[in-house]
Amino acid sequence: MSPVQDELIVTVNAGSSSIKTGLFSGRRGEDQPRLLARGKLDGIGVAPRLQVVMADGTIMQDTSFEPEQIANMQAAFQQIYRVLEEGLQDRPPVLIGHRVVHGGMDFSAPVRVDHTTLARLKTLEPLAPLHQPHNLAAIHAALEHDPQLPQIACFDTAFHAGRNEISQLFGLPYALYEQGVRRYGFHGLSFEYVSQRLIDKTPELATGKLVIAHLGNGSSLCAIEAGRSIEMTTGFSALDGLPMGSRCGAVDPGVLLYLLGQGISVDELEKLLYRQSGLLGISGVSSDMRKLRASNEPRAALAIDYYAYRIAQEVGRLATCLGGLDALVFTAGIGEKDAELRAQVLQHLAPLFGLQLDDAANRRNAELISGTSSTRSVWVIPTDEESIIARHAWKLYQEQQP
Repeated sequence: MSPVQDELIVTVNAGSSSIKTGLFSGRRGEDQPRLLARGKLDGIGVAPRLQVVMADGTIMQDTSFEPEQIANMQAAFQQIYRVLEEGLQDRPPVLIGHRVVHGGMDFSAPVRVDHTTLARLKTLEPLAPLHQPHNLAAIHAALEHDPQLPQIACFDTAFHAGRNEISQLFGLPYALYEQGVRRYGFHGLSFEYVSQRLIDKTPELATGKLVIAHLGNGSSLCAIEAGRSIEMTTGFSALDGLPMGSRCGAVDPGVLLYLLGQGISVDELEKLLYRQSGLLGISGVSSDMRKLRASNEPRAALAIDYYAYRIAQEVGRLATCLGGLDALVFTAGIGEKDAELRAQVLQHLAPLFGLQLDDAANRRNAELISGTSSTRSVWVIPTDEESIIARHAWKLYQEQQP
């Protein structure tokens, strides 16, 4: 009898100007599919560049395109999918798993998407205007490409579902909470993956109190106890909490009322809060941390200092929600690569939590960066949203097969 052949899974993580994909191999009865290749097409409509790398590091493709060749998400999906098909060995995938930022009240677990589900998810676009439209555009492109191929949506908000009601409330009339005006939280796929990786490495933290800092162009923190989300910095939308690349983070709502009273339109206000604030707005230089580090502009340093200050403040708040702190974890682009920022954050936190860095380990972006005298461990763990998407999608697919 010939052995059962593994089944192929494609993951899609679509952003405003890029799309990341993964090709995985799933085996029936096993939880985690095996990575075969990763692809990224960024600069959509501006300077498109496609890179596909095999799991062993072999570069499968590195190609630049003219802007008009890859002008939108549908063209990007079709191009990257064609390249991935070269690694399919004449076998079609059995499903595609998608990252979707906002699941709202109705979607707190992965779900198979059809056109009806897609329409319901589209109503949430105003809550995540930088992400949701692009997530859904990729699903639509995949449905158009092969209507019979199962599409499974995995939600960034799902990891935070089921928290204590107090954590979900705003100080607004309760009727609004019942209508869905509540704190949902984001970056859940990243937090779930990183917390599982940490627990795999240090089983004694399986019941521990963790704060994970997902620091990138979008930034947020999450308080986790025994593998479950307890509290986070983001809320109803992806604006709340920390300042981000171009998003404001927490702001006094009186400022918004003032701006509206001064005649700013809702569209202009949305643009201000999502695209002109955060590191970009304070610095006047860039939303990119690397460019801020290289800049001599005083406001670039001010933006970085404010960012580190707010991160430290929120770590303290989340530790209070947990009733303690056993480990602090940095992840995502800035969290994984900016040693100086990690040092700045820990400098703020050291008097309160006794956190100490191993400077050499921190400079080389080592996994464990706390010093021997530190009272809590401090980690740098790269995130992998594609792997957790593949895991969730594969699990649901197996459950739904006869």
